[in-house]
Amino acid sequence: MRQKRKLGSLLLAALLLLATLLTACGGTKEKETAGDNPAAGGSDSEAVTLKMLLIGGKPVDYDEVFGKLNEILKEKINTTVEAEFLDWSDWTQKYPLKFAASEDFDIVYTANWAYYNDQALKGGFLELTEDMLKEHAPKTFEALPQTAWDQAKVNGKLYMVPQNSQEVIDKVVLIRQDLVDKYKLDPVTDPATYAEYVKAVPANEKGVSGFGAKPADGWKWHELDDVLLEQQNQWSVINTGIPLAYSLDDESGKVFNVYDTPEFRELLSYYKDLADNGGWSKNIVNNKNDVWQDMKAGKVASYAQNLGTVAFNVAEARRDTPQYDMMFVDLTPDKYKTSAISTQNGLAIHATSKHAERALELIDLLQNDREIHDLTMYGIADKHYKPIGDDRYEPGPSAANYTGFSNWGWNSLLNRTDTSYPKEADDMLASWQDKVHHSALETFVFDDTNVKNQVASIGNVMLRYAIPLEYGLIQDLDKGQADLIKQLQAAGLDKVQTEMQTQIDAFLAAQN
Repeated sequence: MRQKRKLGSLLLAALLLLATLLTACGGTKEKETAGDNPAAGGSDSEAVTLKMLLIGGKPVDYDEVFGKLNEILKEKINTTVEAEFLDWSDWTQKYPLKFAASEDFDIVYTANWAYYNDQALKGGFLELTEDMLKEHAPKTFEALPQTAWDQAKVNGKLYMVPQNSQEVIDKVVLIRQDLVDKYKLDPVTDPATYAEYVKAVPANEKGVSGFGAKPADGWKWHELDDVLLEQQNQWSVINTGIPLAYSLDDESGKVFNVYDTPEFRELLSYYKDLADNGGWSKNIVNNKNDVWQDMKAGKVASYAQNLGTVAFNVAEARRDTPQYDMMFVDLTPDKYKTSAISTQNGLAIHATSKHAERALELIDLLQNDREIHDLTMYGIADKHYKPIGDDRYEPGPSAANYTGFSNWGWNSLLNRTDTSYPKEADDMLASWQDKVHHSALETFVFDDTNVKNQVASIGNVMLRYAIPLEYGLIQDLDKGQADLIKQLQAAGLDKVQTEMQTQIDAFLAAQN
């Protein structure tokens, strides 16, 4: 009996040892499987649905494209995505409310022009550490230059995975060259010849405005100010919700109120002349129309936008409305050019997300996985686009059904170029390269924590007093300018200017 018990004990020990070895092998196999995809835990990880907040209209074929995306993501990282779209007509109102209400979402499009600094400072975004990026977005961490990561930091902390794309952000104007030729106008090359064009169009073309804009979106500046105020004078506005700027040539970074300058007063006369001569609709401040669609419909003869956007518009027009000879013009060809910092586009993780690591894994795939990048940027191959080689494409028969939203949040080195992209745009961009000016303040971020109420009041003043004044709806320009300045002072502009200057001085001192 004692011998049998001994044999039984030995057999049990052997079985336990075998089970332990098999478990260890199984665990090693699981880890190896997960390791095949460093951005994921393999199919053994918990299934997760990520909610993504994007800007722009929901594409017609969203369900089809994101359905295909989810099939791929399910296989790669056991994840699916649901996107919500904030339409261009009211995104500026809805975007901050999503955070204020602590709504449930994981990934959100953001940019230096789309609440990045604001929400980073308010705690709306999750801080991203180097260890998090190395572990869950390794390809992006390696691909992006250190400068891009540094530019995306707010008070020394990172809250965004920025785009991996270099671009010059100066704006140009899109015009109808066929109308220039039809009325034998001087070539549009500068602000003066552009003004003649804007006035000539409504004088000769019934029902056509010389310039189109949509101030009702909540933008606090005239849509030509980027060109005729900032670029023309080589200034830089630090925060678009505050009328404070510095000169690109001033290494001390002294800020000033742009509304209280002779350059602004001169520009008011320029705008008033255009308005009085029918250059734009008298109801323009309430306009929410898509200006590009109005141009394609022959209702508007010009508008201002960055070179890349306008170039794609020209390519589209040459395909869809060849009767309109559209062309883009640089009205400030001899001035400094400004390159976008990395925060021009990007993705952030909501501070309340329960799936931050998986969100980073998705972002890593969006930027670096060819199949996923092509799908989310351009749609279904041979339907929405036709791939040409590794870096070009042609629009497909259903291209219009997958476009118009902020998928630029994951711009990367995998981006393709439309074969119809105008050569003139490439030539203009090349001519700009030796004019690009890097300011010591190009990565400065204003922290408005101490002056939040004043900043909000200033924004309201800009909408109520500056917008009508700039669009020529105020008859007495001197009084209008004086009223604007008075209201800004009452709103606390002096306090904001002092706070901004203090932060700039400290920023420059730290750099030196």
